[in-house]
Amino acid sequence: MARLVYALNQSLDGYVDHTRFAPDAVLFRHFIDDTRSLAGSIYGRRMYEIMRYWDEDRAEWDEAERDYAAAWRRQPKWVVSRSLTAVGPNATLVGDDVEGAIRDLKARLDGVIEIAGPELVGRLADPDLIDEYRLYLHPVVLGGGTPFFTGPRPRLRLAETQRIGAEVIRLSYVRA
Repeated sequence: MARLVYALNQSLDGYVDHTRFAPDAVLFRHFIDDTRSLAGSIYGRRMYEIMRYWDEDRAEWDEAERDYAAAWRRQPKWVVSRSLTAVGPNATLVGDDVEGAIRDLKARLDGVIEIAGPELVGRLADPDLIDEYRLYLHPVVLGGGTPFFTGPRPRLRLAETQRIGAEVIRLSYVRA
């Protein structure tokens, strides 16, 4: 049975915004290795459209960026959207029964499935679907934006901490 993990970069004040801070080389390598290890990823429409950046090679990419793109392209992806009618390679569109689709994936697959997108996670009525929350805490204060938690806030307990690179701490929480 797969484990569903919600993982995103976050500012000190609890917001997510990929345009306001970026991973250093060590954290980026961590993300490459993490992506290679996944059974797949579940995205909301907005997050999926951001991640589609990795679908096409770009001349300016360095080796690490090419490695990440290759890992991302290989993994299966499920995209939750009511507005999209098609998705890219190695991706499947998820319709209305999001919770049922996630339960099915968890039952059929082994390993870790990452879910990304604060709005998607916030819309899930059953917070018990998510087995772990990974907050990649960056030393940045944004003062506003999209919060990491946009919906039900389950009772959590700290399971692990890990310093990654010079400035980021990954906090891993599981349901209490």
